Amino acid sequence: MTKTILSIVLGVLLIGCSTPTPAKSSTDTPSSQIQPVKTEQLSLDTKKGQQLPISARAVVPNGTIIDLEVAQTPEQQAMGLMYRPALSPNRGMLFQFPRPMAVGFWMKNVPVPLDMVFLRKGVVQMVTTAPPCKADPCPTYGPNTQVDQVIELRSGRAEELGLKKGSRVKIDFLQAGNLRR
Repeated sequence: MTKTILSIVLGVLLIGCSTPTPAKSSTDTPSSQIQPVKTEQLSLDTKKGQQLPISARAVVPNGTIIDLEVAQTPEQQAMGLMYRPALSPNRGMLFQFPRPMAVGFWMKNVPVPLDMVFLRKGVVQMVTTAPPCKADPCPTYGPNTQVDQVIELRSGRAEELGLKKGSRVKIDFLQAGNLRR
């Protein structure tokens, strides 16, 4: 039962950019169990992409603070940074999972390269730079270990910040009254 529920949840998240995927091949899940996200349910200006409010901050080892948009719903996670023409240096998107799991992210409809920082309990497991997907099928990116969070940053930013495997990243979630732009 748990595997079936997990397969359904992960199947929904396969629809868009920066989505978690099960470690097994998608052929292990019968297509009748996958519940696709209807794109008409997403409000989105494809010229700008999804713009979520800053609801968390990451503090990296050199003390730099990164403002994070948090993709909280399956729809927000499926959309990720699709169609976003740029990302400022101290801004990123956080994807959080209820428990550590194997994930794979892709770059479908993402016009710019991104750095992906894969975390488990605040420790970097892998950093990769992913180029935009130019043709189907899009490649996926992810570590060979389970993670509970992923941060996407503009390309090259992880190296500028000195993020590498073993680095610690502290993520603070903000109260509504503590939000500032």
